[in-house]
Amino acid sequence: IITILYFLAAKMHRNVMIASRRLQTKFTNAPSLSSLSSSSIYLTSCTHKNNKRSFKSRSLNVCCSNYNKSNHYHVETIPHQMTFSKIRNTGNSNSTGTGTSSQFQTRMKSTALPLDEETELDSLDNANVTTANTNEISTSTSTATSNNTTTTDMLSNKTKSGTPSPWAVFDAWGAGEGLFPPLSPSDESKLAPSSVQIPLSSDKRESANDETEILAAYDKLLQNKSSNHFGYPYNLKYDHGELHGFMKYTINNLGDPFVSSNYGVHSRPFECAVIDFFAQLWKIEQGDYWGYVTTCGTEGNLHGILLARECHPDGILYTSRETHYSVFKAARYYRMDAKAVPTLPTGEIDYNVLSEELDKNRDRPAILNVNIGTTVKGAVDNLDRILRILQMLEIPRERFHIHCDGALFAMMMPFIDYAPEISFRKPIDSIAVSGHKMLGCPMPCGIALARKEHVKKVEQRIDYLNSVDTTIMGSRNGQAALYLWYSLRKKGLEGIKQDVLHCMETARYLQSKITQAGLTCRLNDLSSTVVLERPLDESLVQRWQLACEEDIAHVVVMPNVTKQKIDKFVQELVLCKQTHGRIQPIRHDSPLNMLGCSSWGGEVNAPPVRDYKSE
Repeated sequence: IITILYFLAAKMHRNVMIASRRLQTKFTNAPSLSSLSSSSIYLTSCTHKNNKRSFKSRSLNVCCSNYNKSNHYHVETIPHQMTFSKIRNTGNSNSTGTGTSSQFQTRMKSTALPLDEETELDSLDNANVTTANTNEISTSTSTATSNNTTTTDMLSNKTKSGTPSPWAVFDAWGAGEGLFPPLSPSDESKLAPSSVQIPLSSDKRESANDETEILAAYDKLLQNKSSNHFGYPYNLKYDHGELHGFMKYTINNLGDPFVSSNYGVHSRPFECAVIDFFAQLWKIEQGDYWGYVTTCGTEGNLHGILLARECHPDGILYTSRETHYSVFKAARYYRMDAKAVPTLPTGEIDYNVLSEELDKNRDRPAILNVNIGTTVKGAVDNLDRILRILQMLEIPRERFHIHCDGALFAMMMPFIDYAPEISFRKPIDSIAVSGHKMLGCPMPCGIALARKEHVKKVEQRIDYLNSVDTTIMGSRNGQAALYLWYSLRKKGLEGIKQDVLHCMETARYLQSKITQAGLTCRLNDLSSTVVLERPLDESLVQRWQLACEEDIAHVVVMPNVTKQKIDKFVQELVLCKQTHGRIQPIRHDSPLNMLGCSSWGGEVNAPPVRDYKSE
């Protein structure tokens, strides 16, 4: 008994020591907290070389050695310097640039244990301590579309395929591991509507289920649903444990992110740092941009289209039929004339039809929504081709406005070698992207970025706030900005790139497995969205949470999707095919028939054609 008690006490001591060392950050000779500003928290690009990390930012150049003897980070401040370079997949990572001598140095203790101390603590129970690193990130649903020729007026490393990204190790509960079992009947009963109702009398309160038991059952449900999540672009593998303590504060970034209000409990410096990161990612000069952290990609689209309408009150909105529904919602909200342009079988906008429509309406300004990854097929509209159309039609710059809906893929595109550039170096006016998709975040969020000159058209001074009104929402979730900042700081450019490479490679692995299984399957070149024929077993659709549109479904491969899960999913698809057969196209121009079009390239396992007369 004494031996057992001693062992348990030693193990508890070890856990407490590890937790305290990871959470405690000690500063000496550091600036005071009152000096906290956006200049002190600019996001860094992070690369690895010889087990060292090198950070580069507008204000900081940080070099540190993992687990060195002193275990201190050496921080050098370099005012007014920020360097970004496109990271190529060369096998060895190099730092983005060199720094200059600093005006002062700060010694900051690392949150990781020194190697010798960790070894000593681990020897108590012969266990290994695994340090968690964050992996964050999507989403949207889509409207059903049909392909016709009529415009509608509307109000890398192959061996890593299927494995978690090397940087995707921030996993609070195991989203990237195996599949969690479904709820037991007892747990299901705890989540029934009658069980979760709020009692209005003392008698009902006494007979109600305990809240702790209800929440425990709910936690099991979320674990199961998250581990079987395939259909929607959410990166579910992350751990923001270091930020949990801030949930006790009502952090509200009400008003403009760059103009402080009288409300002091905000995260504006972190929000501005996030905006600066994306401004440099999408290559727009400082002083020329404005942006903010939104509640989701939809809000970013609503804001981008609002700016376009204010710049061109009599403009016509052009967008493809496979555009996310939020763009058509914006057209209804703002009472804009809008045209839904037909799409190619792959999901891109039909450029010839777009050209004809622009030519027919030369007397009115053109507002164009360009999709950087459509919701269902992950298709990327060719921005350069659209710009060439505008040039050939001799539509001057002051007569067109371009908003880019980049919900998922605008975050991924800059990290893909030889991909088309989406940036403000080209004549675009705004970009919206979701923050919770690729990065991962416990609450939906996004980023809206626009040319500053356009925002002046919607800006209004609000004395009550002691700020200006420039955003769609009034009160804004300051927690979201903090979580995005944390994710970007932890990952760095190299971390995001590794996540993107994982998604692209694993999507090709999934496409290959489904095709080998004899099912219809397609994958756009610049996409991690695998489109397949809709399974006839609805229970399979529900279990894997597949997003479906008529006779097709899709899987969005995110960092939490692993080879193990893919193999299990394909195994169930094959069983479904053997048991229920294959779905037939519901009409001649249905989405499933479009998957068989040769414009996708390569071969496809198209469903057999039925004899119409025999039907």
